[in-house]
Amino acid sequence: MPIRAKYVHTNLIARDWKRLVRFYQEVFGCEPKGPERDLSAAWLDRVNSVPNARLRGVHLRLPGYDDDGPTLEIFSYDQLIERGLPRANECGFGHIAFAVENVDEALQAVIAAGGGAVGEIATAEVKGVGLLRVGLCARSRR
Repeated sequence: MPIRAKYVHTNLIARDWKRLVRFYQEVFGCEPKGPERDLSAAWLDRVNSVPNARLRGVHLRLPGYDDDGPTLEIFSYDQLIERGLPRANECGFGHIAFAVENVDEALQAVIAAGGGAVGEIATAEVKGVGLLRVGLCARSRR
């Protein structure tokens, strides 16, 4: 029997949390929810297994939800581990999806805000779902 659960948030770790927050605010209209966080404590070290961890960031209210909806939690650690650019078929976190009225205009907004296309925009009929027009984009690593 499954446990009782409610989806609360998705966490993204950024090099510059303030810059990534601005991106989600400008492109998707996300708004800060709650106070900015500046955390460094023994309990945090125990939870994330990162000694002497310090992280800063904020939760963003996602478009289409009220105050009780899930959030996008964007943090930066003082100590980061670098990795290559993510690939669509890499195991782990894949993407965040936003429903938009116009995929082409949304991609242009992402590009104008410093992001870029991962592949091409495509339209397809998906059995049981209907007609989809989708595109993948990524926030620039600059």
